[in-house]
Amino acid sequence: MKALVLAAGSGTRLRPVTHTGAKQLVPVANKPVLFYALEAIAQAGITEVALVVGPSSDDIKDAVGDGSAFGIDVTYICQDVPLGLAHAVLISQDFLGGDDFLMYLGDNFVGGGIAGFAEEFRRTRPGAQILLTPVPDATAFGVAELDGDGRVVCLEEKPAVPRSNLAVMGVYLFSAQIHEAIREIKPSARGELEITHALQWLIEEGREVRSCLHSGYWRDTGNVSDMLEVNRHVLDAATGEIAGEVDAESRLTGAVLIAPGARVVRSDIEGPAVIGPGTVVTGSRIGPHTSIAADCEITDSRIDGSIVLQGSTVRGVPAVTASLIGRHTTVTSAPAGDTAHRLVLGDHTRVTLAR
Repeated sequence: MKALVLAAGSGTRLRPVTHTGAKQLVPVANKPVLFYALEAIAQAGITEVALVVGPSSDDIKDAVGDGSAFGIDVTYICQDVPLGLAHAVLISQDFLGGDDFLMYLGDNFVGGGIAGFAEEFRRTRPGAQILLTPVPDATAFGVAELDGDGRVVCLEEKPAVPRSNLAVMGVYLFSAQIHEAIREIKPSARGELEITHALQWLIEEGREVRSCLHSGYWRDTGNVSDMLEVNRHVLDAATGEIAGEVDAESRLTGAVLIAPGARVVRSDIEGPAVIGPGTVVTGSRIGPHTSIAADCEITDSRIDGSIVLQGSTVRGVPAVTASLIGRHTTVTSAPAGDTAHRLVLGDHTRVTLAR
């Protein structure tokens, strides 16, 4: 079995952070969300992996390399224009050949991994298999209707009146039958080749499309609120480790990870939280549920429930909460009152906040 990881999306819902970087590389708990997907694929016993990349291909290639760090062998396939998930499969046929394959959307976070999902497919060998999860409001998702044996009988994309509460997650398993289906479908109204249309074609042709229910944690990290929620979830399971320097005037409570080369001076850090290598925290209160990346400077500030990306500075800011701060960003305070600020800042940004 091979794997196809889709990482060509432009990340419009995460702008301005993704104007200058791939959305799949935005970190949660100081690790790019794409890395969690690659680790899950390796844990499922799949080693031949193709990454479908777009405009941010150089960033992804620099981060992932040949895949050896994950125990996989990575091939890169360029999708110049995002013309749909099925189009990504279409342009990857030379890599896929006639083999079974897993397709994984690179900005999805699936708690508990996918090894069981893949093993079920290997055992039953249907034409296709999709991963489903119950959601409170299915109108924002692709929705599956099942028969009594767990076979998919209908798929709808963002229906006004859903037939079920089962949302289609961004993880699929396919036999070579999917290539025939993709050749038969036409572009949708938005001009894309939809994978749901290809799956529906298989169903209508009498091919077996099965499902697995995922009862664990899952998020599509395509927007800021979901990115922060995944960061919170991952940090809740983290353990603390002090590999950097913490002075005697500082206080750490809960699970706090201080990376090598980081320094904490006269500061309180409440876990779960992670401080990246080379970062200096001085006279500040950090956490809980906060990730500070490498080479940042946090001085005389309070940050909680947030993600701060590499090389950023936060100085003299009394309250930053539920924020995603981009790379090489500077946030400082101007004289005035004391308020809480909610920020989504792009790379190389400078902001002065009124107190």
